Amino acid sequence: MKQILIVDDEKSIRTSLTGILQDEGFQISAAEDGASALTALADEKPDLVLLDIWMPGMDGLETLKQIRTQYDDLQVIMMSGHATIETAVMATKLGAYDFIEKPLSFEKLLVCIQNALKVRQLVAENKNLRARILQDHDIIGTSNTIQDLKKQISIAAPTSGWVLITGENGTGKELVARAIHNQSRRAEKPFIEVNCAAIPEDLIESELFGHEKGAFTGATSKRKGKFDLAHEGTLFLDEIGDMSLKTQAKVLRILQEHKFERVGGEKTIEVDVRVIAATNKDLETEIKSGAFREDLFYRLNVLPFHVPPLRERKDDIHLLATHFLDAYCKKENAEPKQITPAALSALTHYNWPGNVRELKNLIERLVIMTTDPVIDVQALPTELKAENHTAKHHDSCQALSQATFKEAKEAFEKEYLYRKLVENDWNISRTAEEIGLERSNLHRKIKALELDSDKE
Repeated sequence: MKQILIVDDEKSIRTSLTGILQDEGFQISAAEDGASALTALADEKPDLVLLDIWMPGMDGLETLKQIRTQYDDLQVIMMSGHATIETAVMATKLGAYDFIEKPLSFEKLLVCIQNALKVRQLVAENKNLRARILQDHDIIGTSNTIQDLKKQISIAAPTSGWVLITGENGTGKELVARAIHNQSRRAEKPFIEVNCAAIPEDLIESELFGHEKGAFTGATSKRKGKFDLAHEGTLFLDEIGDMSLKTQAKVLRILQEHKFERVGGEKTIEVDVRVIAATNKDLETEIKSGAFREDLFYRLNVLPFHVPPLRERKDDIHLLATHFLDAYCKKENAEPKQITPAALSALTHYNWPGNVRELKNLIERLVIMTTDPVIDVQALPTELKAENHTAKHHDSCQALSQATFKEAKEAFEKEYLYRKLVENDWNISRTAEEIGLERSNLHRKIKALELDSDKE
């Protein structure tokens, strides 16, 4: 049941409004002045406030100011029988949803209340959606390289400097771009993305700058470009290394002059846009080959970021895998699944040429195709199992490099027992049974080989 707070110094109005709104299914509370209203709000926040302007002591406009400083998402409808247009305008500027004149038309009031409550619901849904979007674009990882990257983002984001992000395909360059935008002063403004490699060369200018009606065949109406849409926000130019030299020259002009003309137009349009560019290419090599403008490179490369490949942040694979596993189980309405330590070990040993994107796609496939609640090594693709076997063989062969037979035997024994313990989640009894060793003997081996410290 929606709750409404009525604030009016006239008891008759409070009484009549209370009766009418209760009949409409609302829960009503009332206050006779601004101070009482603020006290009531502190006790229990309603969904909407009906606030009179002319009251003794703290008037309605001052009360509205106080409400806005503490409850920015609360809808307020102002009421008055003596207000001027200037007062109504002032109330709207202070954040009132609407203004209704007395004597009140109850039909109009009910319509206004319903509309205000719909707006409140939309605002709440928008906040929740934004929170989920931000969560979906979190940079997952606790490795040193990712911690350094997050620190650099927090330093650079509040500034206005242009950014160039480099890294292999699938490393998460877009996540870095969104993190910079979300932590910047432009966070409430648009984040517009353009994949320069996916747009045909003859359409990229129209996509970026827009076009006028009749500018070319098929241009049946005027259209805003990405620079226009990103005004006061952020424009993310992904795969900028694939942009033609002609388009590079126009982008450089915008970065220098903050203005452009639409395709087929003569009117100069000024924009305030922060540009973040990303590429998987070595732009310095592209410059030497004549495929990329050197002046554009230096204009963009004010704040350089490099996103490391997954093989250089293997400490994050466990965290990423479990994060994607939980996310896709929820998405597919599947029962929660777990990954065995042996399977996680195989994921860690794999080289990941497709980086985080490849890992994410693999986990989605495992969630859909694996019927068991536990994902083990047998469920993994052949290439992961083969590379995991090679890595294990390489590790065990390290015993061959030991100086003496005793040292080699101890190195092999330690590696063998460690891997078996990991595969059995450090369950001593289960491990002892699997390898055919007495439980007490295994305990002694763990202590002698200092495997406890390896576990930590």
